[in-house]
Amino acid sequence: MACEAERRPLGVFECQLCSLTAPYSYVGQKPPNTQSIILLEESFVTKDPFTPDKDRFLILGSRCSICGRLVCVGPECSLFYSKRFCLPCVQENIHAFPQEIRQDLGKRKVPSKRPASQPSTQT
Repeated sequence: MACEAERRPLGVFECQLCSLTAPYSYVGQKPPNTQSIILLEESFVTKDPFTPDKDRFLILGSRCSICGRLVCVGPECSLFYSKRFCLPCVQENIHAFPQEIRQDLGKRKVPSKRPASQPSTQT
């Protein structure tokens, strides 16, 4: 049986672009209960709720390496290209990214202007 401290979240992660919220249990590059995994960025991590395997985890998000905004890993909010970048900073600095990244951005869904907590008003 897992100890209580292992299950207790450290806080609640909130994406500053889409307002996604989720409790996180670790911040860093070496998630607990992993043998040889080192993440490439300081990440907000939670235990995977879909499996009883304590070695499984989900990466919620990280800070944008340009502006410091807390963003989720969703394709509408950020991308990882050697570092995490929020999409507004990518758009402002698009010339600094390789052609492949620019093409990939063209294929992505256009980000919504409303927070995720607000329902859409489709008729």
